[in-house]
Amino acid sequence: MAEARRPPSGPITAADVEHAVRSALATLRGAEASDWSVKAGSLEWDCWETVEHLADDLFAYAVQLGPANLPPDTHVPFAWSRRRPGGPANAVFADREAGPAGLLHVLEASGALLAAMVRTTPPTVRAHHIFGAADPEGFAAMGVVETLVHTHDVAEGLGVDWTPPAGLCDRALARLFPDAPTDTDRWPTLLWATGRAELPGRPRLATWRWYGAPRADDRP
Repeated sequence: MAEARRPPSGPITAADVEHAVRSALATLRGAEASDWSVKAGSLEWDCWETVEHLADDLFAYAVQLGPANLPPDTHVPFAWSRRRPGGPANAVFADREAGPAGLLHVLEASGALLAAMVRTTPPTVRAHHIFGAADPEGFAAMGVVETLVHTHDVAEGLGVDWTPPAGLCDRALARLFPDAPTDTDRWPTLLWATGRAELPGRPRLATWRWYGAPRADDRP
């Protein structure tokens, strides 16, 4: 029997980026007194590093949309570095003395920057990403996915509950994961698509990717 298909999802927007980040902040602010040096879920990074990495992702997606004449095969050349061997390579770091509350302000600021760039960049713009030259909607979708799944990692490490809105998951899956099943619950499916969980009849993925290019360009 053919797989049941969902109706086409709406586009990912700047408001979705804001919604994802607000939801993540509401969850993580309830755990500011926890030990943020514990491992973040199945990652090799700790919870502090993972939130820094997430803030850095949102920042990187925002600035990638900025330059008018950036070569189509390169990133904006900010200097990325690691604070320890095996840690994430970031351009954005939070002041440790500001504590988890300060770290979450850094995340909030990076999310606001991406939302602003998505909202003001013409939809005809294309910018480099290793998973396909993307338009503003594509970078918004990437920001949403990064926020949802890395909040999952951190929430797992800190021992707090996290279930994001199903609509956000659905739109992100539709935009970036064209091969994901459409007849399964949206949040478990996004975790499966990003290599974090199994689905019934589908083992956990050892490798995964998304497709950032718009459908009208060169998406599968």
